[in-house]
Amino acid sequence: MRANLADLVRTAAAERPDHPALVASGRTLTWAQLDAAVDTVAAGLQAMRMPAGARVAIALPNSVEFVTGYFGALRAGLVALPVNTGLTAPEIAHVLTDSGAAAVIFDRTAAAAVRSASGDGPARVVVGAPAQGEVAFGSFSGVPRDPGTDPESLAVLLYTSGTSGRPKGAMLTHRALLANVEQVHQLRHPAVTPDDVVLMVLPMFHVYALNGTLAQVARCAATLVLADRFDPEGALAEIRAHGVTNVPGAPPMYVAWSALPGLREAFAGVRLLLSGAAALPGAVLEQITTATGLPLFEGYGLTEAAPGVCTTLVDGVAKPGSVGKPLPGVELRLVDEDGEDVEEGDPGEIWVRGPNLFSGYWPDGAGGPDADGWYPTGDVAYLDDDDDLVLVDRRKEMVIVSGFNVYPREVEDAIASLPGVAEVAVVGVSHPYSGEAVKALVVPQPGRSVTPDDVMAHVATRLARFKWPTIVQVVDTLPHSATGKVAKGRLREAAS
Repeated sequence: MRANLADLVRTAAAERPDHPALVASGRTLTWAQLDAAVDTVAAGLQAMRMPAGARVAIALPNSVEFVTGYFGALRAGLVALPVNTGLTAPEIAHVLTDSGAAAVIFDRTAAAAVRSASGDGPARVVVGAPAQGEVAFGSFSGVPRDPGTDPESLAVLLYTSGTSGRPKGAMLTHRALLANVEQVHQLRHPAVTPDDVVLMVLPMFHVYALNGTLAQVARCAATLVLADRFDPEGALAEIRAHGVTNVPGAPPMYVAWSALPGLREAFAGVRLLLSGAAALPGAVLEQITTATGLPLFEGYGLTEAAPGVCTTLVDGVAKPGSVGKPLPGVELRLVDEDGEDVEEGDPGEIWVRGPNLFSGYWPDGAGGPDADGWYPTGDVAYLDDDDDLVLVDRRKEMVIVSGFNVYPREVEDAIASLPGVAEVAVVGVSHPYSGEAVKALVVPQPGRSVTPDDVMAHVATRLARFKWPTIVQVVDTLPHSATGKVAKGRLREAAS
């Protein structure tokens, strides 16, 4: 019975000591070597005499050191706090201060921001040459003591961007993280098998990569190929070079790949394509399937669910527009604004219940599941005729035009079906007569021309009039988060 998430590495090392665990930057570590490296980091962190449950921030790119730092912190009885290396110094300072971090592990990628943000606060542990007063990550040694982990103790603190206000720390216990690993592992159509070579280009500070991929690989003692950033052609080269069989991805990856030739050859040895973190346009799914000959399975999750909730892998049928059925042990409700279950076929807010749910937001657990274990996600969806979940939009992003509800996702899907459109984002803007109006920002495909008139003519045949954009703006690019979601908060701020 595992109590600590880092036990996954210990078990993998016992079962397959000589099997490759990590491949990164010309280095290969077996599971036995990785387990020993995790022990060393855990011992080094314990030697720093931080109290049990102290938060250790990890501001590292995808690397061997991220993996050993992450599992090492957990094995030491500490709380891992992955940090986006792209954050600015003030943003990192908020995370370190709000969490009360006792230490921060970083390398040159985020060195300037971390050093500026940390000040005289947390101890600094650097991968590379330390400055005065810093500890070298490479100086760790020793054998860790068993912290006697309680499965209900906090394991990981992940700061979510949210839709407004400053990021909040979602508290995930060892129990919740391990529960989601097992829920995915129980699928009849496995997300990861022991024979898989999994490509990791998703950023590991994000829960999709962290628990949805890294922990799954450890659970199966498979092999993980690390890349520190996504480059479309470079990733295809990694797939060929390392015999990758499993690609967990996000929509921007597949959008980029859909424009490249030779995909069928590049993916010849791949058995599974996955997409999550944001909505995948149906046209892109069909393009990738046609180009590779492989189905592309989608999933739905959130940080607060560690992260998996639904996936089309449950039935093993990749269906455009659907994120499938709940994982084993996960319950769903679709709820109206009065907290009542919606009528069959109607959209409603997704409420989730299961052992994989978080324990609320740092530090006091506010905003967590209710007394009956249900957590309202803020996402709106409906069930189709096969009882598969179809996402509509975020409730908080809904636009109300003259009292009528407009879901941006529906408008985006309509515009995305216009030939020549590469990407689209829809937001609400204030309007003197209707209260709010719909604004669409459209990115054309390279070498293609799309005009506002083209967009309006297209949506006029697909949407009710109140859903039509009042403003259509053709732009070169849209802002994105690290996992590929369009940063609509920034778009709304620019429009206000």
